[in-house]
Amino acid sequence: MKSPSASRGGLVTDSKSKRSYSCFYTLFPAACLICLGLFFATSSFSPGYTEKLISWRANAQKQNLNSLTQKIGTDKVQDKCKNQCRPRGSQTLPAGIVSSTSSFETRPLWDVPAVRKKHHKRRQVTEVNETKNLFAMAVGIKQKDLVDKMVSKFVEANFTIMLFHYDGNVDDWKEFDWNEHAIHVAVLNQGKWWFAKRFLHPDIVEEYDYIFLWDEDLGVEYFHPDNYISIIRSEGLEISQPALEPTLSEVHHQITVRSRRTMVHRRTYKTGGCDLNSPGPPCTGWIEMMAPVFSRPAWRCVWYMIQNDLIHAWGLDMQLGYCAQGDRTKNVGVVDAEYIIHYNRPTLGGVDKTTTDSSQPQEDHRLDVRKLSFRELDIFKKRWETAVKEDPCWVDPFQ
Repeated sequence: MKSPSASRGGLVTDSKSKRSYSCFYTLFPAACLICLGLFFATSSFSPGYTEKLISWRANAQKQNLNSLTQKIGTDKVQDKCKNQCRPRGSQTLPAGIVSSTSSFETRPLWDVPAVRKKHHKRRQVTEVNETKNLFAMAVGIKQKDLVDKMVSKFVEANFTIMLFHYDGNVDDWKEFDWNEHAIHVAVLNQGKWWFAKRFLHPDIVEEYDYIFLWDEDLGVEYFHPDNYISIIRSEGLEISQPALEPTLSEVHHQITVRSRRTMVHRRTYKTGGCDLNSPGPPCTGWIEMMAPVFSRPAWRCVWYMIQNDLIHAWGLDMQLGYCAQGDRTKNVGVVDAEYIIHYNRPTLGGVDKTTTDSSQPQEDHRLDVRKLSFRELDIFKKRWETAVKEDPCWVDPFQ
């Protein structure tokens, strides 16, 4: 006989089972109907849906491709801009408006300079006559006779003329016809290398093919600028000087002496000193700093080598070959066919012996100038040696 509790447990179980079966039988038909409805709906609309799906996927791929292409293009532009070398300070400007070079060519204040154009009949247009070479020189009024002869020759050859007045006297040059066409810079008691470092920056003289940086005590009776330019261009001379006529000149270095048998010479020979195997200065790859002529790329290099505080530039001559744009034994030379005279007149720091006024005694500072020059030579040599030791990236091309 079953206990009442057991009977009650069985009844509860049976009632739960009946409810579960009842739920199942109720939900199953509804689920089947829903599945059938979805099947028929999918079967009816699947072709259009598939086409839309394919089209959506194609558009998505196209958009992704366009985005990728645009990103690659942007990255290329950004890389190009990053690699673009801009002058310092011009980074905020568009590249086309940046004017990084200049020149000493003057411009009229009111007339518009223009190049002559074809079929332009309404008005007369004056052609702009720009020069391609620069003649610069430190001058004092005491040497105006020699300066006038030199400047006159270079003016005829259409050079730009720049005069550095170390005595501060500018007005007394007005008697010469070429005066108003020259660029004048006046600073008391400074040499030509001081002026050159401050006023002949490579970006300023970029438009000139050759830069002549001469002393004022030279004679040019036998010198022709146009012919000289033609010779150094054909010979490939990046750094050069005209030879000195030994019978009329004060000669300090044998390599500068004019040879009557050659148009150009690039080395000198001296017993016990210079021979055919001598690799460098002062036997070859060397000129004197009295009348140097530099090509545009050579001057850009030389300007950087000029020390801002060493105004006499002693020692620079021995290192000029590093700016010769290649082999210094070939690209540095002395032109014999066009020669000059060196009068060796004491100028900066010297006494004007033509003055008879004893009430104003003059001091001769030539000895002091020479002492300072030797001191600067020693400083420059030490700086060069230090620079070579401290630059691990520099390789001597002549070693």
